[in-house]
Amino acid sequence: MPLRFIGIDPDTKTADSPTVWVDQDKNELVFQGWKPDPQIEAECAAFEVPGHAVGIPDDEAVIRIPARMVHMIREACDVLERADDR
Repeated sequence: MPLRFIGIDPDTKTADSPTVWVDQDKNELVFQGWKPDPQIEAECAAFEVPGHAVGIPDDEAVIRIPARMVHMIREACDVLERADDR
């Protein structure tokens, strides 16, 4: 899986390192982020909308990404959109 590194949290000083990549084979965004506190995870798990099952499936995770990384997420989205244009 050729991951394309987009960026890491600019405030990283230790092992905490929210990161953004693009999986170019699967055409997907890949994130490493902080685990939410139990209250946030429970709120996400209880969220109900049509077509969205209540709960968090075992193969999915809720993560937190700092707002200061929005520009990296936009860049990753741009990479994927350019790949779709080919």
